[in-house]
Amino acid sequence: MKKLAVVVAILFVAGLALAQAGEAKAAGKTHDVAAEVVSVDLTAKTITIKDDKGENKTAPVADAAVDSLKTLKAGDKVIVTCQDNEKGEHQAVVKIRKA
Repeated sequence: MKKLAVVVAILFVAGLALAQAGEAKAAGKTHDVAAEVVSVDLTAKTITIKDDKGENKTAPVADAAVDSLKTLKAGDKVIVTCQDNEKGEHQAVVKIRKA
């Protein structure tokens, strides 16, 4: 009986790991971008950044990174983690940290 319980527990943990891996894969690829904050909009949940080429870009911020918006101001140097879709197009900023 104990062996059965151990086997069931192992299968359950393995199933959770596979489910999380599938969610991560479905979410698309991510990459980091060093930038300067131009502005933040807490209501719209967006951030406008200036990239290393001097171009301003506005992007939606995913729920997990929205709290970071509250601590930012124009001129802050940050590293944003962007999530892309399968085509490599930017979808959202999923993480923000000060550089």
